[in-house]
Amino acid sequence: MINAKEVRDILSSYNTGKITIGVLGGHSALDVCCGAKKHGFRTVAVCQRGREKTYACYYRSREGKGIVDEVILVDRFSDVLKKEVQKRLVALNTIFIHNRYFWVYFPDFSKVETDFQIPIFGSRSMVKLEERDVPKNQYYLLGKAGIRMPKIFSSPKDIDRLVIVKVNEAERVYERAFFFAADAKSYAEKSNELIAKKMIAKSGLNKAVIEEFIVGAQVNFNYFYSPLTHELELMGTDMRRQTNLDGLLRLPASVQLEVLRHIEPKMIETGHIAVTLKESILEKAFALGEKFVAACRKECPPGIIGPFALQGAIASENGREEPVIFDVSMRIPGSPGTMFTPYSGYLYGDSISYGERIAMEIRKAIELGKLERVCT
Repeated sequence: MINAKEVRDILSSYNTGKITIGVLGGHSALDVCCGAKKHGFRTVAVCQRGREKTYACYYRSREGKGIVDEVILVDRFSDVLKKEVQKRLVALNTIFIHNRYFWVYFPDFSKVETDFQIPIFGSRSMVKLEERDVPKNQYYLLGKAGIRMPKIFSSPKDIDRLVIVKVNEAERVYERAFFFAADAKSYAEKSNELIAKKMIAKSGLNKAVIEEFIVGAQVNFNYFYSPLTHELELMGTDMRRQTNLDGLLRLPASVQLEVLRHIEPKMIETGHIAVTLKESILEKAFALGEKFVAACRKECPPGIIGPFALQGAIASENGREEPVIFDVSMRIPGSPGTMFTPYSGYLYGDSISYGERIAMEIRKAIELGKLERVCT
């Protein structure tokens, strides 16, 4: 893996008065570029050919508008690792903001850790811990943090309550399919049905997660941790919008039952909806984030840098609300809508986006001469 000294050497070669913020063209790229421009940085998007118009056309910088200053076209996102692409990024004094694309579209993520010689804002090594089949993964870290999560069953025969089974799709292996079961029999019946329909592969069940299903109000807690101030901030809260689930839920119950006879529900993420919390839950939300940051610092030093999210639900048990976390994002979440909740505004006067908060941190690190504290 590229080490801290190598990152410092690259940063020391940069003209810090002309830093460019780099992104892969997707996920949260527009949010990042918008925030970067607000704080005086140039922007570059590395775009996959055939998916570049959003960045090269619609939001390209021109005549005082737009936010993407430069586009580097590649045949595949993973081509950002090519020497000629990296050479262009170095020439632009680029600090890269990584996102979920770095895991989804790279056949071998270790190449990002070892061969991508561009400073990354945030933890270079922690994105892979979102996966459930790697050492010290998100479940391990949640456990070390003492954060409540759903019970995980190691075998279908152990199922003794309603569970949600998370398994990779057969075609788009980076997307997860979901099905519900209440015991070993219903697990076998439902999984065999989905295999027959070629929605999942039998081999995929070997890596499936069998997770207690939590009934509650779903919410994503979106945080920012600053290594410069050692403060945790709650950037905002939201929930996922998923297809075709959202469409099904909008139908009357009698129609839902008829539709479900012909269509399998899917939970493919298409966006997010801003939600808010009662103030009585805010202290619990901060406590969750602080415990997770502390666990990551101990288990995966230097730990969390910048954005991350704990995703779960607020369960109502014994007359009180209890957050239960069932998913973690170790980098910028995909929703730009967190700024439309009030929590960053309570801190800064005006609500700010993740992209702007990242740009603020990089700008402060430059002023303090501490870029190596926020880049890996």
